[in-house]
Amino acid sequence: MKKKALFAVCLVLLCLSTACAGKTEPTEETKVTETPVPTATEAAAPTAEPQNENSDFTGEENMSVDVKELFTNLKVANGYKGFQDSNPIMTQTYGADPFAITYDGRVYIYMTHDVIETDAKGEIKDNGYSKINTIRVVSTDDFVNYTDHGAIKVAGSEGAAKWARNSWAPAACWKNIDGQDKFFLYFADSGNGIGVLVADTPYGPFTDPLGHAIIHRGMENCGNVAWLFDPAVLVDDDGTGYIYFGGGPNPESAEWPGMGRCAKLSDDMISIDGPVVKIDVPFLFEDSGIHKFNNKYYYSYCSNFSVDAAGTEKYGFVSGEICVMESENPLGPFVYKERILKNPGAVFGDGGNNHHCVFTFNDKWYITYHAQLLSAAQNIRHGYRSTNVNEFEMGEDGTIGSIKMTKAGVAQLKNVNPYVENVAASGAIFAGLNAAAADAESKKAGSGKMVLSEIETGDYVLVRGVDFGEASPKKVTVSLRRSGNIEGECALKISCDKAFSEGFCYGLMTKELTEAPVGSFFEMTFDLDKEVTGVQDINFVFVGSGFEVNSWKFEK
Repeated sequence: MKKKALFAVCLVLLCLSTACAGKTEPTEETKVTETPVPTATEAAAPTAEPQNENSDFTGEENMSVDVKELFTNLKVANGYKGFQDSNPIMTQTYGADPFAITYDGRVYIYMTHDVIETDAKGEIKDNGYSKINTIRVVSTDDFVNYTDHGAIKVAGSEGAAKWARNSWAPAACWKNIDGQDKFFLYFADSGNGIGVLVADTPYGPFTDPLGHAIIHRGMENCGNVAWLFDPAVLVDDDGTGYIYFGGGPNPESAEWPGMGRCAKLSDDMISIDGPVVKIDVPFLFEDSGIHKFNNKYYYSYCSNFSVDAAGTEKYGFVSGEICVMESENPLGPFVYKERILKNPGAVFGDGGNNHHCVFTFNDKWYITYHAQLLSAAQNIRHGYRSTNVNEFEMGEDGTIGSIKMTKAGVAQLKNVNPYVENVAASGAIFAGLNAAAADAESKKAGSGKMVLSEIETGDYVLVRGVDFGEASPKKVTVSLRRSGNIEGECALKISCDKAFSEGFCYGLMTKELTEAPVGSFFEMTFDLDKEVTGVQDINFVFVGSGFEVNSWKFEK
């Protein structure tokens, strides 16, 4: 069954219910489908004024009419967010519990890879978290266009940590060890322990250095933690690592559940060096966070769902909000400071558990957190989550205040250079398509070099803020490969028009794809039909299937 038809069937079979308020332990095995790619088609966006109509090009005279006719009255896939909105950061799949690191001029965001669960009748049901065993990772240097690096295979028989069943709530960091940068990915195996993976790049391939959990119930001061999960990690200025974790209820006290923990990491970042320390956290639910500013340490967390009126009056927060504590020592003691983020449900609707990460990039402060914008746009209100990013200002005294959550997200930091090779699996909106492994290593690991995949007629990628300069390019070269049977025509249109009605480049690819061997990349170069100059948002719109796109580059 085609993916668009499959998704349409799922929508018809929806059984709407209230989203989950928090994580629960896995119960029985359930039938699961892969996370659906947003592919339902609908009428195009409102017509915008055509751009770059004046042209000295003669390419249109030689352009095959048949190519343009392929795109006439074409219905494009639903992108599930506004053209100028940066949130959610991914529309091709779900991602929750985000944790961000900065490395080599980019921000990498690691997310719990929510997957759709269905019941015996095939109806979508509430997110039970029990089938999650991969971690999705994306990166950006402009906070608008995100490169998809795939889904790291973490737990289970195909994962790096075969001893683990689940991979929830990732935390990541990097550290130079013996002259080499090493990347560490910590994850929760359900609510019963925390594992660690190691790689030489931010996106893997990751390996399991221990063969067991780094944090487990057999450790001192860990056996009595209700939920041994949700790690956060900090590498201090002197290279020392610290890990923070824990959560869950305590029937004896909602205000002081006593479930927060932290510990110093060894120099190799894969074992604990010293005691596990208890953190006294008021109304702790889950979601440890940590950041440093002006030589002080800020532990952040999600408040539980038992905050009463007295608790609100005392601390200034309600249930399910992100709160901050402050200390002069990475292991505490911490003192309560403020509430910084409401529950996303209060702003976007579809409330549930809250999870975040505070980080810096180019001397500015950001918060990444999950909401349910993507699932709401798909009309799947069962607790499946997507990731947002917003900017905020840090006061000199470490005060943050209430961070504003918006669909608009962060303004684009830099423009895209079209005259260098650009990864095709990168953009602001992936509509109806997804990313897949480009090579055998990435396929085995689940992450690495990716290509645009699952392409069908009407699918597109929007790349925002492409700077062509004052002089128009003359052609574009696209790297692609045949991935399956070629049925019918295959073509590409590149457009600046938000209604998708006008293109400045058309390319017919059927003959070359039909004759190409499966799996081998080759390049095709297309002349531009019209001029395109200045900074533009461009859409790569596709007709056909059975092919994947690796990269693109414009030429003057």
